[in-house]
Parts: sequence; C-alpha cells; structure tokens
Amino acid sequence: MRKPYLRKWDVVSGFTVWIVDGNYIRTNLDEEFTNFGQHYLFHFIPKQEFWIDHESSKHQETRYYVDHLLEENKLLRRKKKYDYALLKADQLEKAERRASAAYKQRGEEVLKKIRSRLIKKYSKNIAVWIVDGELVRDIFFLDFTEGGHHYRYHFIPQNEVWIDDDISPRERKYILLHELAERNLMIERLHRKTHLTHYQVYSWAHRQASQLEAYCRHHPKELDKLLKQELKKSV
Repeated sequence: MRKPYLRKWDVVSGFTVWIVDGNYIRTNLDEEFTNFGQHYLFHFIPKQEFWIDHESSKHQETRYYVDHLLEENKLLRRKKKYDYALLKADQLEKAERRASAAYKQRGEEVLKKIRSRLIKKYSKNIAVWIVDGELVRDIFFLDFTEGGHHYRYHFIPQNEVWIDDDISPRERKYILLHELAERNLMIERLHRKTHLTHYQVYSWAHRQASQLEAYCRHHPKELDKLLKQELKKSV
C-alpha cells in the first residue's frame, strides 16, 4: 500500500502539515476521512502530523484547518474529551471564518454564488449542484464536507443534493451515490414515523450509505448501476 503524501505544506508548532490524497485514503484506509485529520481521530496518521486533503487545500481554508487541529490536539493532549475539544476547535474556526471577507459580504449575491454548476446528467427527479464548499462552511455550517441534502442540512432546498466543489471529478459519483442513498433511506425511515429521533435516523442512514460507498470504491464496476438505482428512487 502506497503512502498518501503529496507535498509538505509547512511545519507549525512542531507538527508537519501534509497535503494528502484524500481519495486514496477514503478508498484504502477510511471512507470517513474528509477535509483534514490527525492521529486522535485517525490512528493511521502519525502523532506529529496533520493531514489536509489536497482537494481542500486549494483555498484559504487550509489555515483554518491547521488552527482547528492545533486547538483540538492541545485539548486532547490535556485529556479533555473529544466532544469538548471538537467544540472548542469549532468555535475557534468559526471566529476566524467570520473575520473573513466572504463572511462580511454575505447576502443575496453571495448566496447566489454558492450554486456553481448544475450536473444535468443526474438532475431529473432532483437537482444535483456543485457548490462552493468554502462559502457553505463560512455562511451556513462549519462541518459541511463532501456533500449533503435537505434531510441532513435544512439550509439545502428539499429537492436538491449539493456536492462540494472540493471533490475531484473522479470522486463525485461516489459522493453522489452516498448522498442519494442516505437521503432515500432517511425519507423512507422518516415516513414510517418510528420512535427514532431525526439524528438517529440520519446516523443509521449515514452508516448504510458509507458501507455502500466503501463497497463501490472497491468494486467500481458496480458504481454506475447502483447510482442509477438510487437516482430512480429519488423524489
């Protein structure tokens, strides 16, 4: 198995920040790796390294991610619980984003810029949009990664699926499959009106969609067939 390193970004406070091949990591190590990570969450990452997905390193967000990881790591080394460390790191990242030019210019014109391109091939029953992920994180939700839909993020219109523009063209179909499967499963389960909370339904659907995505990453010849099935279910 090859190493996922692409290039060294910098050394910050004793941590080597590497730009890595996120697609390779999601296919061979852990499909839950998104924009960035460190050892405490992904044990295959060495302790003195921070990994940033190369698709996410194309914008100014890398500095947000590094500061987030530094804060998170500091608290985890102090034996704080992960949820607490994540909360504090999120608060720091939000404060930095809200000082950015993009956040200060928020308004109708900025919101129109979020949807960058409609993928017409998959937009029959629903609209599949490539969106400016950085703007979504700046304005709507800090932890938006890879993609989403209305039943996970209420700021997304009900008949739309959004795919982060950080995702490379070769990976988009895997992410779209995940989002469609998750959305279809949530709709089906929510209509049953079970005793489960909305978040419990999401967590269950996310696990199922992750398993389907992982299967297709290892059996790519099945991808188009399964994607077509999920598109047919989508309403």
